[in-house]
Amino acid sequence: MAVVRAKFAAPVAPRSRRNAVEWRGAVFFVQTTTAPEDGRATAAVAQALADGLGVAKSRLVLVRGAAPRDKVFRLT
Repeated sequence: MAVVRAKFAAPVAPRSRRNAVEWRGAVFFVQTTTAPEDGRATAAVAQALADGLGVAKSRLVLVRGAAPRDKVFRLT
């Protein structure tokens, strides 16, 4: 079960060969096949994290990193 108000660091690798979420140390490393155009990759990352955590995508809020590859999400 995920902890409410927990923050998750998520470095992203857009345009990867596969969609995947891996736990590496203290961060989730997310690979997405989506290109980083018009926020599509960020939305794909949020969906992948939600699936990995077993929560609805609407419960994840982007705290930092709308454009850069290093993102921080908070669970609400």
